[in-house]
Amino acid sequence: MPFSHHSHSGQFCPGHAKNSLEDVIQTAIRQRMQVFCLTEHMPRSQEDFYPEEIESGNTEASHAANEADYWAEAVRLREKYASEIQIIIGFECDWIRPQSRTLIDRSLARFPFEFFVGSVHHMHTEPIDYDRPMYERAREAAGGTDERLFEDYFDAQLDLLQQLRPPVVGHFDLIRLKSDDMERSFTTWSGVWRRILRNLDFVASYGGLLELNSAALRKGMSEPYPKAEICREFVARGGRFCLSDDSHGVDQVGLNFHRVLEFLGRAGISTLYYLQLGEASAALDPRFPRTQVAAISVEELKQLAFWQTA
Repeated sequence: MPFSHHSHSGQFCPGHAKNSLEDVIQTAIRQRMQVFCLTEHMPRSQEDFYPEEIESGNTEASHAANEADYWAEAVRLREKYASEIQIIIGFECDWIRPQSRTLIDRSLARFPFEFFVGSVHHMHTEPIDYDRPMYERAREAAGGTDERLFEDYFDAQLDLLQQLRPPVVGHFDLIRLKSDDMERSFTTWSGVWRRILRNLDFVASYGGLLELNSAALRKGMSEPYPKAEICREFVARGGRFCLSDDSHGVDQVGLNFHRVLEFLGRAGISTLYYLQLGEASAALDPRFPRTQVAAISVEELKQLAFWQTA
């Protein structure tokens, strides 16, 4: 029963994703996924547009219109493919500054989304996963070292967690992507590690799902987000994990899930969780009354799953 809780399409995430939303869903169906979550990016303020969005003449109004078009198309496609796959409609938030809360609340109020992925892609308002120069500007603003930037990242992540309690926490340790050593153990920096454990405590306290995000593998890392050392600590806290491909087009749907499956044993994970829609009595979060969490053992998943190995 493969599933993914984090995905994007070129139709609604132009510039750094490809293919239509329908193409992405059809690919998930061909890969025999049973649950596929749609999580296009929320609208952002114009000051936080990426270079390609500025070049394309995007505006805050066009971002809002894109979100409305996304919702309408997602609902249409869910109805069209209801007999083949369960589609859950959400979005991925961006926590950039305190005012981000206003934009996230606006998205939650505009449409009856069924969950969202809580992510931090920026530090000191600079994107930290876009390219190395932007990462370096964020690092300079933090004091000039990866260690200080990592500390700031996990402090900002705690702000997001406390403000919004996201049902799914996106790529928990994304900060390592553009750093000097993406494989470095977080335990070597006591201040960083202390913040990681603090954040894990908080996610476990409200029952949030930590995504195992396979995108780290296609970006050259040896382990998915988050690293095994973090996963083991979350397991010790009774934390729950879900599975995500963070796909940005059809060629990334389910990509490297077979490697994540191999990773689970090293990380001490014996059970995975996934979202499904049902009755309000068993809701994950009162904000999303139809969204429930179900569990499947890793052993059962190994028998049922059809994994893309390309």
